[in-house]
Amino acid sequence: MSSSNSPVPVSRTPVPVPRTAVPYGIADPVVQARTELTAALAAIEQKVNYPRRILEVKDRSVRRARAFARRNPGAATAAMVAGAAAVGVIVWGAVRLYIR
Repeated sequence: MSSSNSPVPVSRTPVPVPRTAVPYGIADPVVQARTELTAALAAIEQKVNYPRRILEVKDRSVRRARAFARRNPGAATAAMVAGAAAVGVIVWGAVRLYIR
């Protein structure tokens, strides 16, 4: 086991900071306060924006379903048939209850 005294390479490209984070190294207290307020408002908007959150969950679910269908097409077909059968049974049951 040998230890090296060489410095750790540091990337010169800036790391992107998320809208909800406050970057380090802000010396001016006014700029720091404005940055913190902007980050807090962005975090609140992100948390309260339900249509956007629903779209993100839907997109993520579609990506997972497509990946699953590519990996295992037989199981995906079986899941679709089972889902369609379940919806059919639910609709049939609801119509039957309504007619009685």
